[in-house]
Amino acid sequence: MKHKLLFARAYEKEAAELIPDEARPLFHLTPYTGWMNDPNGFSFYGGKFHLFYQYYPYETVWNDMHWGHAVSKDLLHWTYLPAAMAPDKPYDDFGCFSGSAIETPDGKHLLLYTGVRKEGGEGKKEIQTQCVAIGDGLDYKKYVHNPVLNEHVLPEGCDYHNFRDPKIWKTETGYRCVIGTCDENTLGKILLFKSQDGIHWEFENILIENDGRLGLMWECPDFFPLDGKDVLLVSPQDMLPERFEYHNGNGTACIIGHFDEKEKRFIPESDHAVDYGIDFYAPTTMLAPDGRRIMIGWMQNWDTTKLSSLREFKWFGQMTLPRELSIRNGRLYQKPIREIEKLRKNPVTHKDILVDGVVRLPGVQGRTVDMEITLRPVPNAPLYHKFAARFMENEQFYTKLSYRTHESVLRIDRKFSGSRRAYIHQRRCEVPFKNGEIKLRIILDRFSAEVFINDGEQTMTCTVFTDVSASDISFNTDGKVLMDVTKYDLLMEE
Repeated sequence: MKHKLLFARAYEKEAAELIPDEARPLFHLTPYTGWMNDPNGFSFYGGKFHLFYQYYPYETVWNDMHWGHAVSKDLLHWTYLPAAMAPDKPYDDFGCFSGSAIETPDGKHLLLYTGVRKEGGEGKKEIQTQCVAIGDGLDYKKYVHNPVLNEHVLPEGCDYHNFRDPKIWKTETGYRCVIGTCDENTLGKILLFKSQDGIHWEFENILIENDGRLGLMWECPDFFPLDGKDVLLVSPQDMLPERFEYHNGNGTACIIGHFDEKEKRFIPESDHAVDYGIDFYAPTTMLAPDGRRIMIGWMQNWDTTKLSSLREFKWFGQMTLPRELSIRNGRLYQKPIREIEKLRKNPVTHKDILVDGVVRLPGVQGRTVDMEITLRPVPNAPLYHKFAARFMENEQFYTKLSYRTHESVLRIDRKFSGSRRAYIHQRRCEVPFKNGEIKLRIILDRFSAEVFINDGEQTMTCTVFTDVSASDISFNTDGKVLMDVTKYDLLMEE
């Protein structure tokens, strides 16, 4: 084990002891200390879920990428393990970038990741290659013949300065992986490779190419079958909005289609944004032992990361709540993992509440909350114009979720959450009426809100750093609406 990794492990353990539990979210994973971005190596190994992440332990800003490491038995209670990798080899001394993990037939844990070095030294272009590390769930040793995929395997017209983020999965005869790259115009391509042992790889084909409609470079590809379809998740850079789709610039697209095994090509049929909120990027999925396809993403936006240096916390970056995926009506549906229901305590239910103006309901408050809301028009009354739920609220601050019926638009807005900088405060999505009813599930943690719309047909995610003492919840309308609310406190068992 190299000195750089040993130093990182010693530092993170000492620094993390200075971060009190109450300064972290209750059930969302944060870095052990310092900076976190993309989730990596999401896998089940040794009876536990493993999640690695892009990591810089020494400051709350992006820098030389390490791999942080945490494990869980339920995807809610996380235990930090020592950093898994540091950029300590000539082929990755500029960073151990994103990748994935899988268990090998001999019971080892194989990490496939992007190693980055500088061409000609500092200030020059990056060279990105794919590398392997193998371990036992705690310690990992980099393969002596790394990199296992370099610029020489790329088909003509692909850029080896942008060749990253391998996602590996098992096949009947070995393994496959997809990796992102781009052409000379920075338009993304997803490459398909195969291997018998996870180390020696062979190029198969260009799985799909970006025609320019969905941004430029496609990062963090993930490719998997789901409910009779094949799904490609990619995180394009610099997307242009299409009506209510792809407003984040750097966001995530779900492309649904089918894989042509003979041609080794993915044929897209439809696409849409994975999340319509503010903070969501670089999701990755795994197939759980019980057959669920579970996704987790980085709950942040590159355009708001400058806030990391303005906060007093000694960590920056969170992962989303893991989500169960399905395909329904040609869309990707997302639901919070069912394990969160075990955290539900102190249920409070209010039925058929007539909301006309501002309403506060007994027992409906809190900062770690799972709240289900159903809205219905009042029979024989004019349709309401607007409904809003405010949360993380006190006399000065609040974050708001609002729905305008005449626009069929749902908006999340945190501009009054205590921000002192003009960064992104709101996002919108189109939510058509369905028999006049809207269903919302709002999951609050200390520093985030995740909204699941109409049983997970759409989601909106954002981070919120209002002081945790702001815990009121209120509702208000322009017009009259009938509302059902069921609210649970989310409490971790000791």
